[in-house]
Amino acid sequence: MVNSAGPAADPTAGPTGGTALGGPGGDLHLELPDGPGGRRGALIRALRDAVRTGRLTPGTRLPPYRSLAADLGLARNTVADAYAELVAEGWLTARQGSGTRVAHRADPPRAEHLRRPTAPTPLRGPVHDLVQGTPDASCFPRTAWVAATRRALTAAPSEAFGPGDPRGRPELRHALADYLARARGVRTDPERIVVCGGFANALRLLGRVLEGTVAVESYGLGFHRGLLTEAGLRTVTLPIDEHGARVDLLPATGVSAALLTPAHQFPTGGPLHPGRRVALVDWARRSGGLVLEDDYDGEFRYDRRPVGAVQSLDPERVVYLGTASKSLSPALRVGWMVLPGHLVDPVLEAKGERESWTSALEQLTLAEFIASGAYDRHVRRMRRHYRRRRDRLVAALAESAPHVRVTGIAAGLHAVLELPPGTERAVVRAAARRGLAVEGLGVYRYGEAAGVPGDGLVVGYGTPPEHAFAGALEALCGALPPADGVQ
Repeated sequence: MVNSAGPAADPTAGPTGGTALGGPGGDLHLELPDGPGGRRGALIRALRDAVRTGRLTPGTRLPPYRSLAADLGLARNTVADAYAELVAEGWLTARQGSGTRVAHRADPPRAEHLRRPTAPTPLRGPVHDLVQGTPDASCFPRTAWVAATRRALTAAPSEAFGPGDPRGRPELRHALADYLARARGVRTDPERIVVCGGFANALRLLGRVLEGTVAVESYGLGFHRGLLTEAGLRTVTLPIDEHGARVDLLPATGVSAALLTPAHQFPTGGPLHPGRRVALVDWARRSGGLVLEDDYDGEFRYDRRPVGAVQSLDPERVVYLGTASKSLSPALRVGWMVLPGHLVDPVLEAKGERESWTSALEQLTLAEFIASGAYDRHVRRMRRHYRRRRDRLVAALAESAPHVRVTGIAAGLHAVLELPPGTERAVVRAAARRGLAVEGLGVYRYGEAAGVPGDGLVVGYGTPPEHAFAGALEALCGALPPADGVQ
C-alpha cells in the first residue's frame, strides 16, 4: 500500500515505469468538489462518484497517478494516497505491471435505475416496410467496398488528404465522366462535373443560382418542391399522363427551368415519350430555359431498352443530376451534377465553405469502385435482384388480387397499384393494422394531375431485406380491397 511518504513505484505504470497503455491513458475528466479532507478527500469523492454512476466501468484502467497529478495540479503523493485508499475500500484494484483499475465488484447501478421516463414508451413500429425510397440495405457490397477503399487509399496522392477541390476529387469526376457517357449517354468532361452531398444538396445549390419560376411534375416529392421554394423560387405544375409530363404546356407557363424525372417518372413510373424529350429540349433552346434532369434510378430497367439521358440532346441546356443513393446506399451521401459550362462557376461559388463538401475518402473509394468495374457488377447483380422482387410482387397480386392493376414496373424500385376511387386511405389504414408501412399515391400529388390514376399505392419492393419480403407481400395482399371494393 502506498503511504504519505511516497511509493517506491507507480502501480499504474507499465513494467518499465512509463505511462500505462490502454484505458483512458492520461485523459480523465474529474471535477474536485469542495468538502472535508482537502484535495485528497476531493479526489477520492470524485473517483468514487465516477465509479458509482457508471462513468468509470469495472475493469477500466486509470491513468498513472503521476499523469493524473500533473493534469489536476496535485502533488503525486496526494493522488497516490487517494488511489491507495480506494484500493483498500474495494473500489479499485492495483497490480504491478497491470496498473490500477476499477474493481469488478464495484458495479455501477443498472441504467434503468439512473433514468426516469419523461414520456410514454413509444408504440412499436411497423413489422413490414414497403415504403419507397431506399434500396435493399442488406445488399450493400461490403467486401468489394472495403477492397476498393484499401486500393484507393493506397494509391491516393498526399494532397488528397488536404483541403481539396470544391468540384470534387478529380479521380471521381473522371470516373463519372467515363461511366455516365457509357451507361447513360451523358456528354460531358470532368471539368463540368461537380460532386455534392446528394440530390437535395444539388437542388439547394441550384436554387441559389436560378431565378424566376420552375416547373415541376404534378406527381413528385414535396420535399424537392420545398427546397425550390425555400430558395425563393416559385413553382408551377405540369400535369402527367401516360406519356409523362405535359411539356407542351411549358411555353405558356413562362418558367425559366423545369425539374423532371424523364427516365422513370416518380412516382407514376413511365418514361418521358421520345417526342416529348425532343420538345422539352426545343423549349429550352427557344426560351433560354434549363432542364433539371433527375436521373434517380435510371440504371434499373427490366422490360425495356435503356432510356438514355435527356442531357445528351443538349448539354448546354440540361443539368444532369445523379446519386449513389439507389444504386449503392443513401448512407454514402454522394451525388453529382453535370453542368452546362456557364453554370460551373456560379454553382461552385454557391457551394462555399468546404465544411459542406463530400468526404474525399468516400469520393476516392467510389472512383476506384467505378473504375475497377465493381460498380457495373454490383448494378447488374442488383438489377437481377430487384427484377425478381418485382416479379414476385406481380405474381402475388395476380393470385390474391387480380383485379388490382400494377403500373410503372418496367424500371425502378417501386410499383404503383391502382385502387378503386375513394379507397386509398382505407387501404393504407388496413395495411397499418397488419403492421405494414406503405404510402398512398396521394402523398405525392401536387396540384391538378389529369390523366393519371386518382387512388393508388406506391409500393417500394426494393426496401425489405430478403428474409422479410414474403411477409411484406402477404401483409400487402391482405390489406387490398376485394373486387367489389368492400373491405
